[in-house]
Amino acid sequence: MSYSICVDTGGTFTDVVVRDGQGVFTIGKALTTHQRAIEGMRNAIAHAAGQLNLSTEALLARTSLLIYGTTRSTNAVVTRNVARTAFVTTAGFADTLVIREGGKVNPHDYSRDFPQPYIPRRHTFEIKERVGAGGEVVLPLDAAQATDQIERIRSGRFEAVAVSLLWSVSNAAHELRIGELLDALLPGVPYTLSHRLLPVVREYRRASATAIDASLKPLMQAHLRDLERDLRAAGYGGEILVSTLSGGCSDIDTLIDKPIYSIGSGPAMAPVAAINYAKAEGLGADVIVCDTGGTTFDVGIVRDGRPTYTRETWLGPRYQGHLLGMSAVDVRSVGAGGGSIAWIDDGGLMRVGPESAGSMPGPACYGRGGTRPTVSDAAVVLGYLDPEYFLGGRMRLDVAAARRAIDDVARKIGRTVEQTAFSILGLATDHMVRAIEDLTVNEGLNPRESVLVAGGGAAGINIMQIARELGCRRVILPDSAGALSAAGMQFADVLCEETRSLPCVSSRFDAPRVNAVLDELDARLEVFRQRFAADRGGFRIERFAEARYLGQVWELDTPVLPRRFRDPRDVQALETAFHELHERIFAVRDPSSPVEIVSWKARLTIALPRPSAGLSGTGAVTAVRSSQHRTCYFGATTGVDTPIYKSAGLARGGRIPGPAIIEEPTTTLVVPPATAVTISRAGHYLLEACQ
Repeated sequence: MSYSICVDTGGTFTDVVVRDGQGVFTIGKALTTHQRAIEGMRNAIAHAAGQLNLSTEALLARTSLLIYGTTRSTNAVVTRNVARTAFVTTAGFADTLVIREGGKVNPHDYSRDFPQPYIPRRHTFEIKERVGAGGEVVLPLDAAQATDQIERIRSGRFEAVAVSLLWSVSNAAHELRIGELLDALLPGVPYTLSHRLLPVVREYRRASATAIDASLKPLMQAHLRDLERDLRAAGYGGEILVSTLSGGCSDIDTLIDKPIYSIGSGPAMAPVAAINYAKAEGLGADVIVCDTGGTTFDVGIVRDGRPTYTRETWLGPRYQGHLLGMSAVDVRSVGAGGGSIAWIDDGGLMRVGPESAGSMPGPACYGRGGTRPTVSDAAVVLGYLDPEYFLGGRMRLDVAAARRAIDDVARKIGRTVEQTAFSILGLATDHMVRAIEDLTVNEGLNPRESVLVAGGGAAGINIMQIARELGCRRVILPDSAGALSAAGMQFADVLCEETRSLPCVSSRFDAPRVNAVLDELDARLEVFRQRFAADRGGFRIERFAEARYLGQVWELDTPVLPRRFRDPRDVQALETAFHELHERIFAVRDPSSPVEIVSWKARLTIALPRPSAGLSGTGAVTAVRSSQHRTCYFGATTGVDTPIYKSAGLARGGRIPGPAIIEEPTTTLVVPPATAVTISRAGHYLLEACQ
């Protein structure tokens, strides 16, 4: 039997989902090892292999495909643990990364310092050259001065170089020449040319993406090569792919060349899993997906069965962090995971997050030296987590340590340990609900009319409360919820996306130039297809216009239905598609306004074998009995005698009223009073959160 393995290396846990030849999932989980990813991965694979009665070596030997996702690049950018990078730009534009695009959450808040640029201004090197917006050479490149600047970069011992010249998207000749000089004068030093990475208008976005990509190259090139070498040494001989921010995957060579695509690659896979689970249960195509890990709470949405994409991904707080600029699956993160730390601010108010205990030392209940109270500690104190059955019994939780940690906060606010624990969980829930509302309302999605799919190791602790607050009546907690992102990789395809800037207006549409750009994008995708998967069979190409009403600031990805624009009816079809999309999101359409297209995008999808997400329908509802009980707290001053169920003993079609606790090996589902859960025929939990 052949297997496929998907690995999601998070900030706290490394999740593994193994799929066998019949499409059955087996989940492995282990603490992340940050110094060397292979150790945590090996431990998680070993956990899954043990459930299959195989050794780790035997499982790897019988595996044909391994897909790897990691938070390493994201964490490197956020913590600034990246390469010493030089920023090369057009003379007179040294402040591109300093000034940014402007923007401030609260324009009257003067308590925050202006954010520092991603690359310090003293590491910026100006080149005498100038290209106009139309691609004309205004000032020829001064090769001698450029050579002098590169010599300064050499003497500064920089480890990477980011090159972003003004209007290189219109004429890349000068950037290409600088690339040749870097190859000759700094052999072996990685660099990124902006027109190759992100050929779109908006100078800051292109420069920011280029700087981030270049700074990651030394780190991620070494990391991915080490990972490949370690896997081969462990006996794995199959194909290795890496998940990307586009909700698909690609090969290692592509990610080494453009490591920015690995940022957010794990969270981007949760919507992919959510789409398939919602379809399997026949619950609709508009989905809100929540992925609660140990470090963050990630939110994404699916509209009409497709993930939504954005170029507004910030690494760090909005306007304070750094803009990714790439077209990525729209997933927002807040610091409200299971490891989020509760603390008291200077005004005496309790807060939760964004700081996390991570995996080392982790929450106090992990018994690894942590002393500060976390959401996980609160769940232990409330009786939601069985200290003897955490991670399926592989890790024992220290209840006394959790109580001591919570008691430190309880004494400061004058409440009992249980009351404080419930308040910690309530604050974390509030953060999560606000994050969902911010994303859904902005995207024109009504939570009450959408399916809520929950995942992550800590998802089941408070998903019922989240659903109640949002008014969601259709909620799914999949049987693979404890490793939702890794499960999403099992449904993923190979994706490659190419973008080209060509501004035009529908009222003055230049069809020959647009068709030439579409030809260029298709040609680039064909090169990738021939190199990567010429013999794989099924593939498709989708084309999009990043469009807006004339005078607007931001664009919407609008599907381009005709393969090429042959007559005015094709342009009218594009206009109509944009009007409908704009009305769907903003409840406004303006047919009298011309549509402006800023950039054109083409996406290649190469199909990979995927499992069935399960049978739809629940069949007859049957009662479920429990033989275990323990005292749990649901907000009252006294505990409630609560039935405890192990997932292995639950029959398909069974219904469990609250209060109850359902224990999966990799997650725990809390069913509060006045709610209920039904086990579907596919083995997923269908929650009745609003009564």
